[in-house]
Amino acid sequence: MELNENNIGWSREEMAQKVALDIPDGAYVNLGIGMPELVADYVPEGREVIYHTENGLLGMGPVPEESEKDPELINAGKKHITAIKGACFFHHADSFTMIRGKHIDICVLGAFQVSVDGDIANWSTGKPGAIPAVGGAMDLVAGVKRIFVITQHNTKDGKSKIVNNCTYPLTGKGVVETIYTDLAIIDVKKDGLFVREMGPNVNFEYLQKHTEVPLIQ
Repeated sequence: MELNENNIGWSREEMAQKVALDIPDGAYVNLGIGMPELVADYVPEGREVIYHTENGLLGMGPVPEESEKDPELINAGKKHITAIKGACFFHHADSFTMIRGKHIDICVLGAFQVSVDGDIANWSTGKPGAIPAVGGAMDLVAGVKRIFVITQHNTKDGKSKIVNNCTYPLTGKGVVETIYTDLAIIDVKKDGLFVREMGPNVNFEYLQKHTEVPLIQ
């Protein structure tokens, strides 16, 4: 079945909603820079999720309206945020103590590549002259209990971001639990990559065609 590529898959906001649905009630969650930040806008009704940002806030709320932006209230990506009732602020070093002490339940990160074994490369493409910007990513993948990745399924030039082996500098090995893309939700298991759900107008043939590694339905 041939699909219209202009009308398939989830939007960035819908991807964020899918991630939010998999976050259990009462979880402490760190959101990476970029697309992961969108997840904070979608807490399912009836759940309490405590969002953490490594520059020193526990209890991050949704993105504020333009008139409500506070120049002194930002996340690790320097984006304006809000703070929920009961939120607390602390030193940057204390924030990383929370991460390294395994007090954060889930981290949602973007990625350049994710391997079939759950390796993640998300801080550098290795291009000459690129500014190193690993930030807190290595601490997060080493210290947080569960790692979710949210990313476009393919690069702008059509290459699969889900690969046999990461060719970019690694952030962590064997740490990714689930991959959320515009085309599918894929669980990383010892036996391979299992497709849990496909996006609107996506069939398995199309999904496999756009993925470097074999997928399992």
